[in-house]
Amino acid sequence: MAPRKQEEIFQATLELLAGRGYEGLTVEGVAERSGVDETTIYRWWPSKAVLLGTALTESRLLFFETPDTGSLRGDLVALVEQVAGLLTRPPAADVAVAALGAAAGNPELAVGVQHFFADRFSRERLIFDRAVGRGELSPDADPMLIMDLLVGAIWLRAIFRGLPLDEDFAPRVVDAVL
Repeated sequence: MAPRKQEEIFQATLELLAGRGYEGLTVEGVAERSGVDETTIYRWWPSKAVLLGTALTESRLLFFETPDTGSLRGDLVALVEQVAGLLTRPPAADVAVAALGAAAGNPELAVGVQHFFADRFSRERLIFDRAVGRGELSPDADPMLIMDLLVGAIWLRAIFRGLPLDEDFAPRVVDAVL
């Protein structure tokens, strides 16, 4: 069972992270913004790192439906478009950059971020399972490597290089990987 105002707590956590960075994120600030006592937050999440890790996975802010277009290429193009949208539009982009930056220096938060990516991959895996079932993809293919290449291309282009993702980015990167 979760606290009654869980989504408000997660929303406040991610808003504060986006606006103030990880150092500016405090349980006190989350409590104030969400209208919940600090003790309630600590009862469910023993630290801000655990709270943030859970918020990344459970909040609606970074959620999207796993595409099912009927083809591997179509599913991957739709998925790349969704991830690109998250990584190029605030507040999701600010949350992702701040969380991953902070995780590099915080082992407790790194566990939460790893859980986030494991959760995402478990959802994305359906795309590859369906593609194998349709005969579009070899059972020997490495779905995680494919996702790493696709999402890595988005991160490198949009976040690290600061370049725009044009309209045909998703189909081009999917075609290159496939």
